[in-house]
Amino acid sequence: MEKYRYIGKELQHHLPFSIFSVAAGLIIVGILTFITELAGIGNPSANFEELFHIFHPLHILFSAVATTAMFWQNERNFIKALFIGIIGSLGICGISDIFIPYIAGILLGAKMELHICVIQHSQIVLPFLALGLVAGFLAPGNIEKAHGVVFSHSSHVFVSAAASIMYLVSFGMVHWIHQIGGILVFMVLAVVIPCCTSDIVFPLLCIKNPEHTHQH
Repeated sequence: MEKYRYIGKELQHHLPFSIFSVAAGLIIVGILTFITELAGIGNPSANFEELFHIFHPLHILFSAVATTAMFWQNERNFIKALFIGIIGSLGICGISDIFIPYIAGILLGAKMELHICVIQHSQIVLPFLALGLVAGFLAPGNIEKAHGVVFSHSSHVFVSAAASIMYLVSFGMVHWIHQIGGILVFMVLAVVIPCCTSDIVFPLLCIKNPEHTHQH
């Protein structure tokens, strides 16, 4: 029960700035959409696809740092921490950036394309994953103490929001602004829940001794 109370406190602490990060992602992608259409720079979908291939690997990097560090600072089991870092970042980021936006686009009436980067562009994704895992192991004791988790988690949520929206725009929903209300709801689901799960819930559920967890 102590573990679940701790997870609840962590979620309560992180949720407000997670929502603000989603809003900031919408603003920035909206501005980029406006500039692209105003300047008439090529195919908007193709341009955002290139940006998606920047933000999605960055999302995996931040997620690997936050997930690995959250577990590693509470339980020093290297193999287990490595496994949790890989699943918590690569797997959950795929759900957040690809599968939920894909389903959301279909539900909002767009003809979506399923594009799985770790399969189609593994040479882009895997170096970000590897460096994120290394940084996650090094983080406890310096950036992850005090406000380090807040920094890594907020960075993770922001790039996740941008990546999820860019996936929508790149792979089916070109005119996304006209359905921004529905997109906001789906992006909160696509970003906040998976990110909080990978950064907080998943690693903490895997800890053997919850009484040894550190308060942030």
